Amino acid sequence: MLKPADNFFLQQQEPAKSCFLALRKIILAHNPEIVESWKYGMPFYCYHDKMFCYLWVHKKYKKPYMGIVEGSKVSHPLLIQEKRARMKIMLIDPQKDIPVKIIYGILNAALLLYNK
Repeated sequence: MLKPADNFFLQQQEPAKSCFLALRKIILAHNPEIVESWKYGMPFYCYHDKMFCYLWVHKKYKKPYMGIVEGSKVSHPLLIQEKRARMKIMLIDPQKDIPVKIIYGILNAALLLYNK
């Protein structure tokens, strides 16, 4: 039986679909304590039962993005605050290679906040 998050990924159009599936794999492989859940109608990733990051499509730019829940405390030039108080996002261009090393760096910085 498919999980709600599975349906989200399957409903996406290419190339966003492949991009989201790759991001899902990158996030889950980054740390065995990160688990996928379904919150607020989107795939969320939790670390020690706390909301950590999520995947969604930017309304204006129509691009996939990875949202970092405690993003306001993470400094990286590719993280965008927009009108969010707590979260920052990283837009991903589905037409280009995913910057895995950059994503790992951002995930590591965010994990440090949860391990203090």
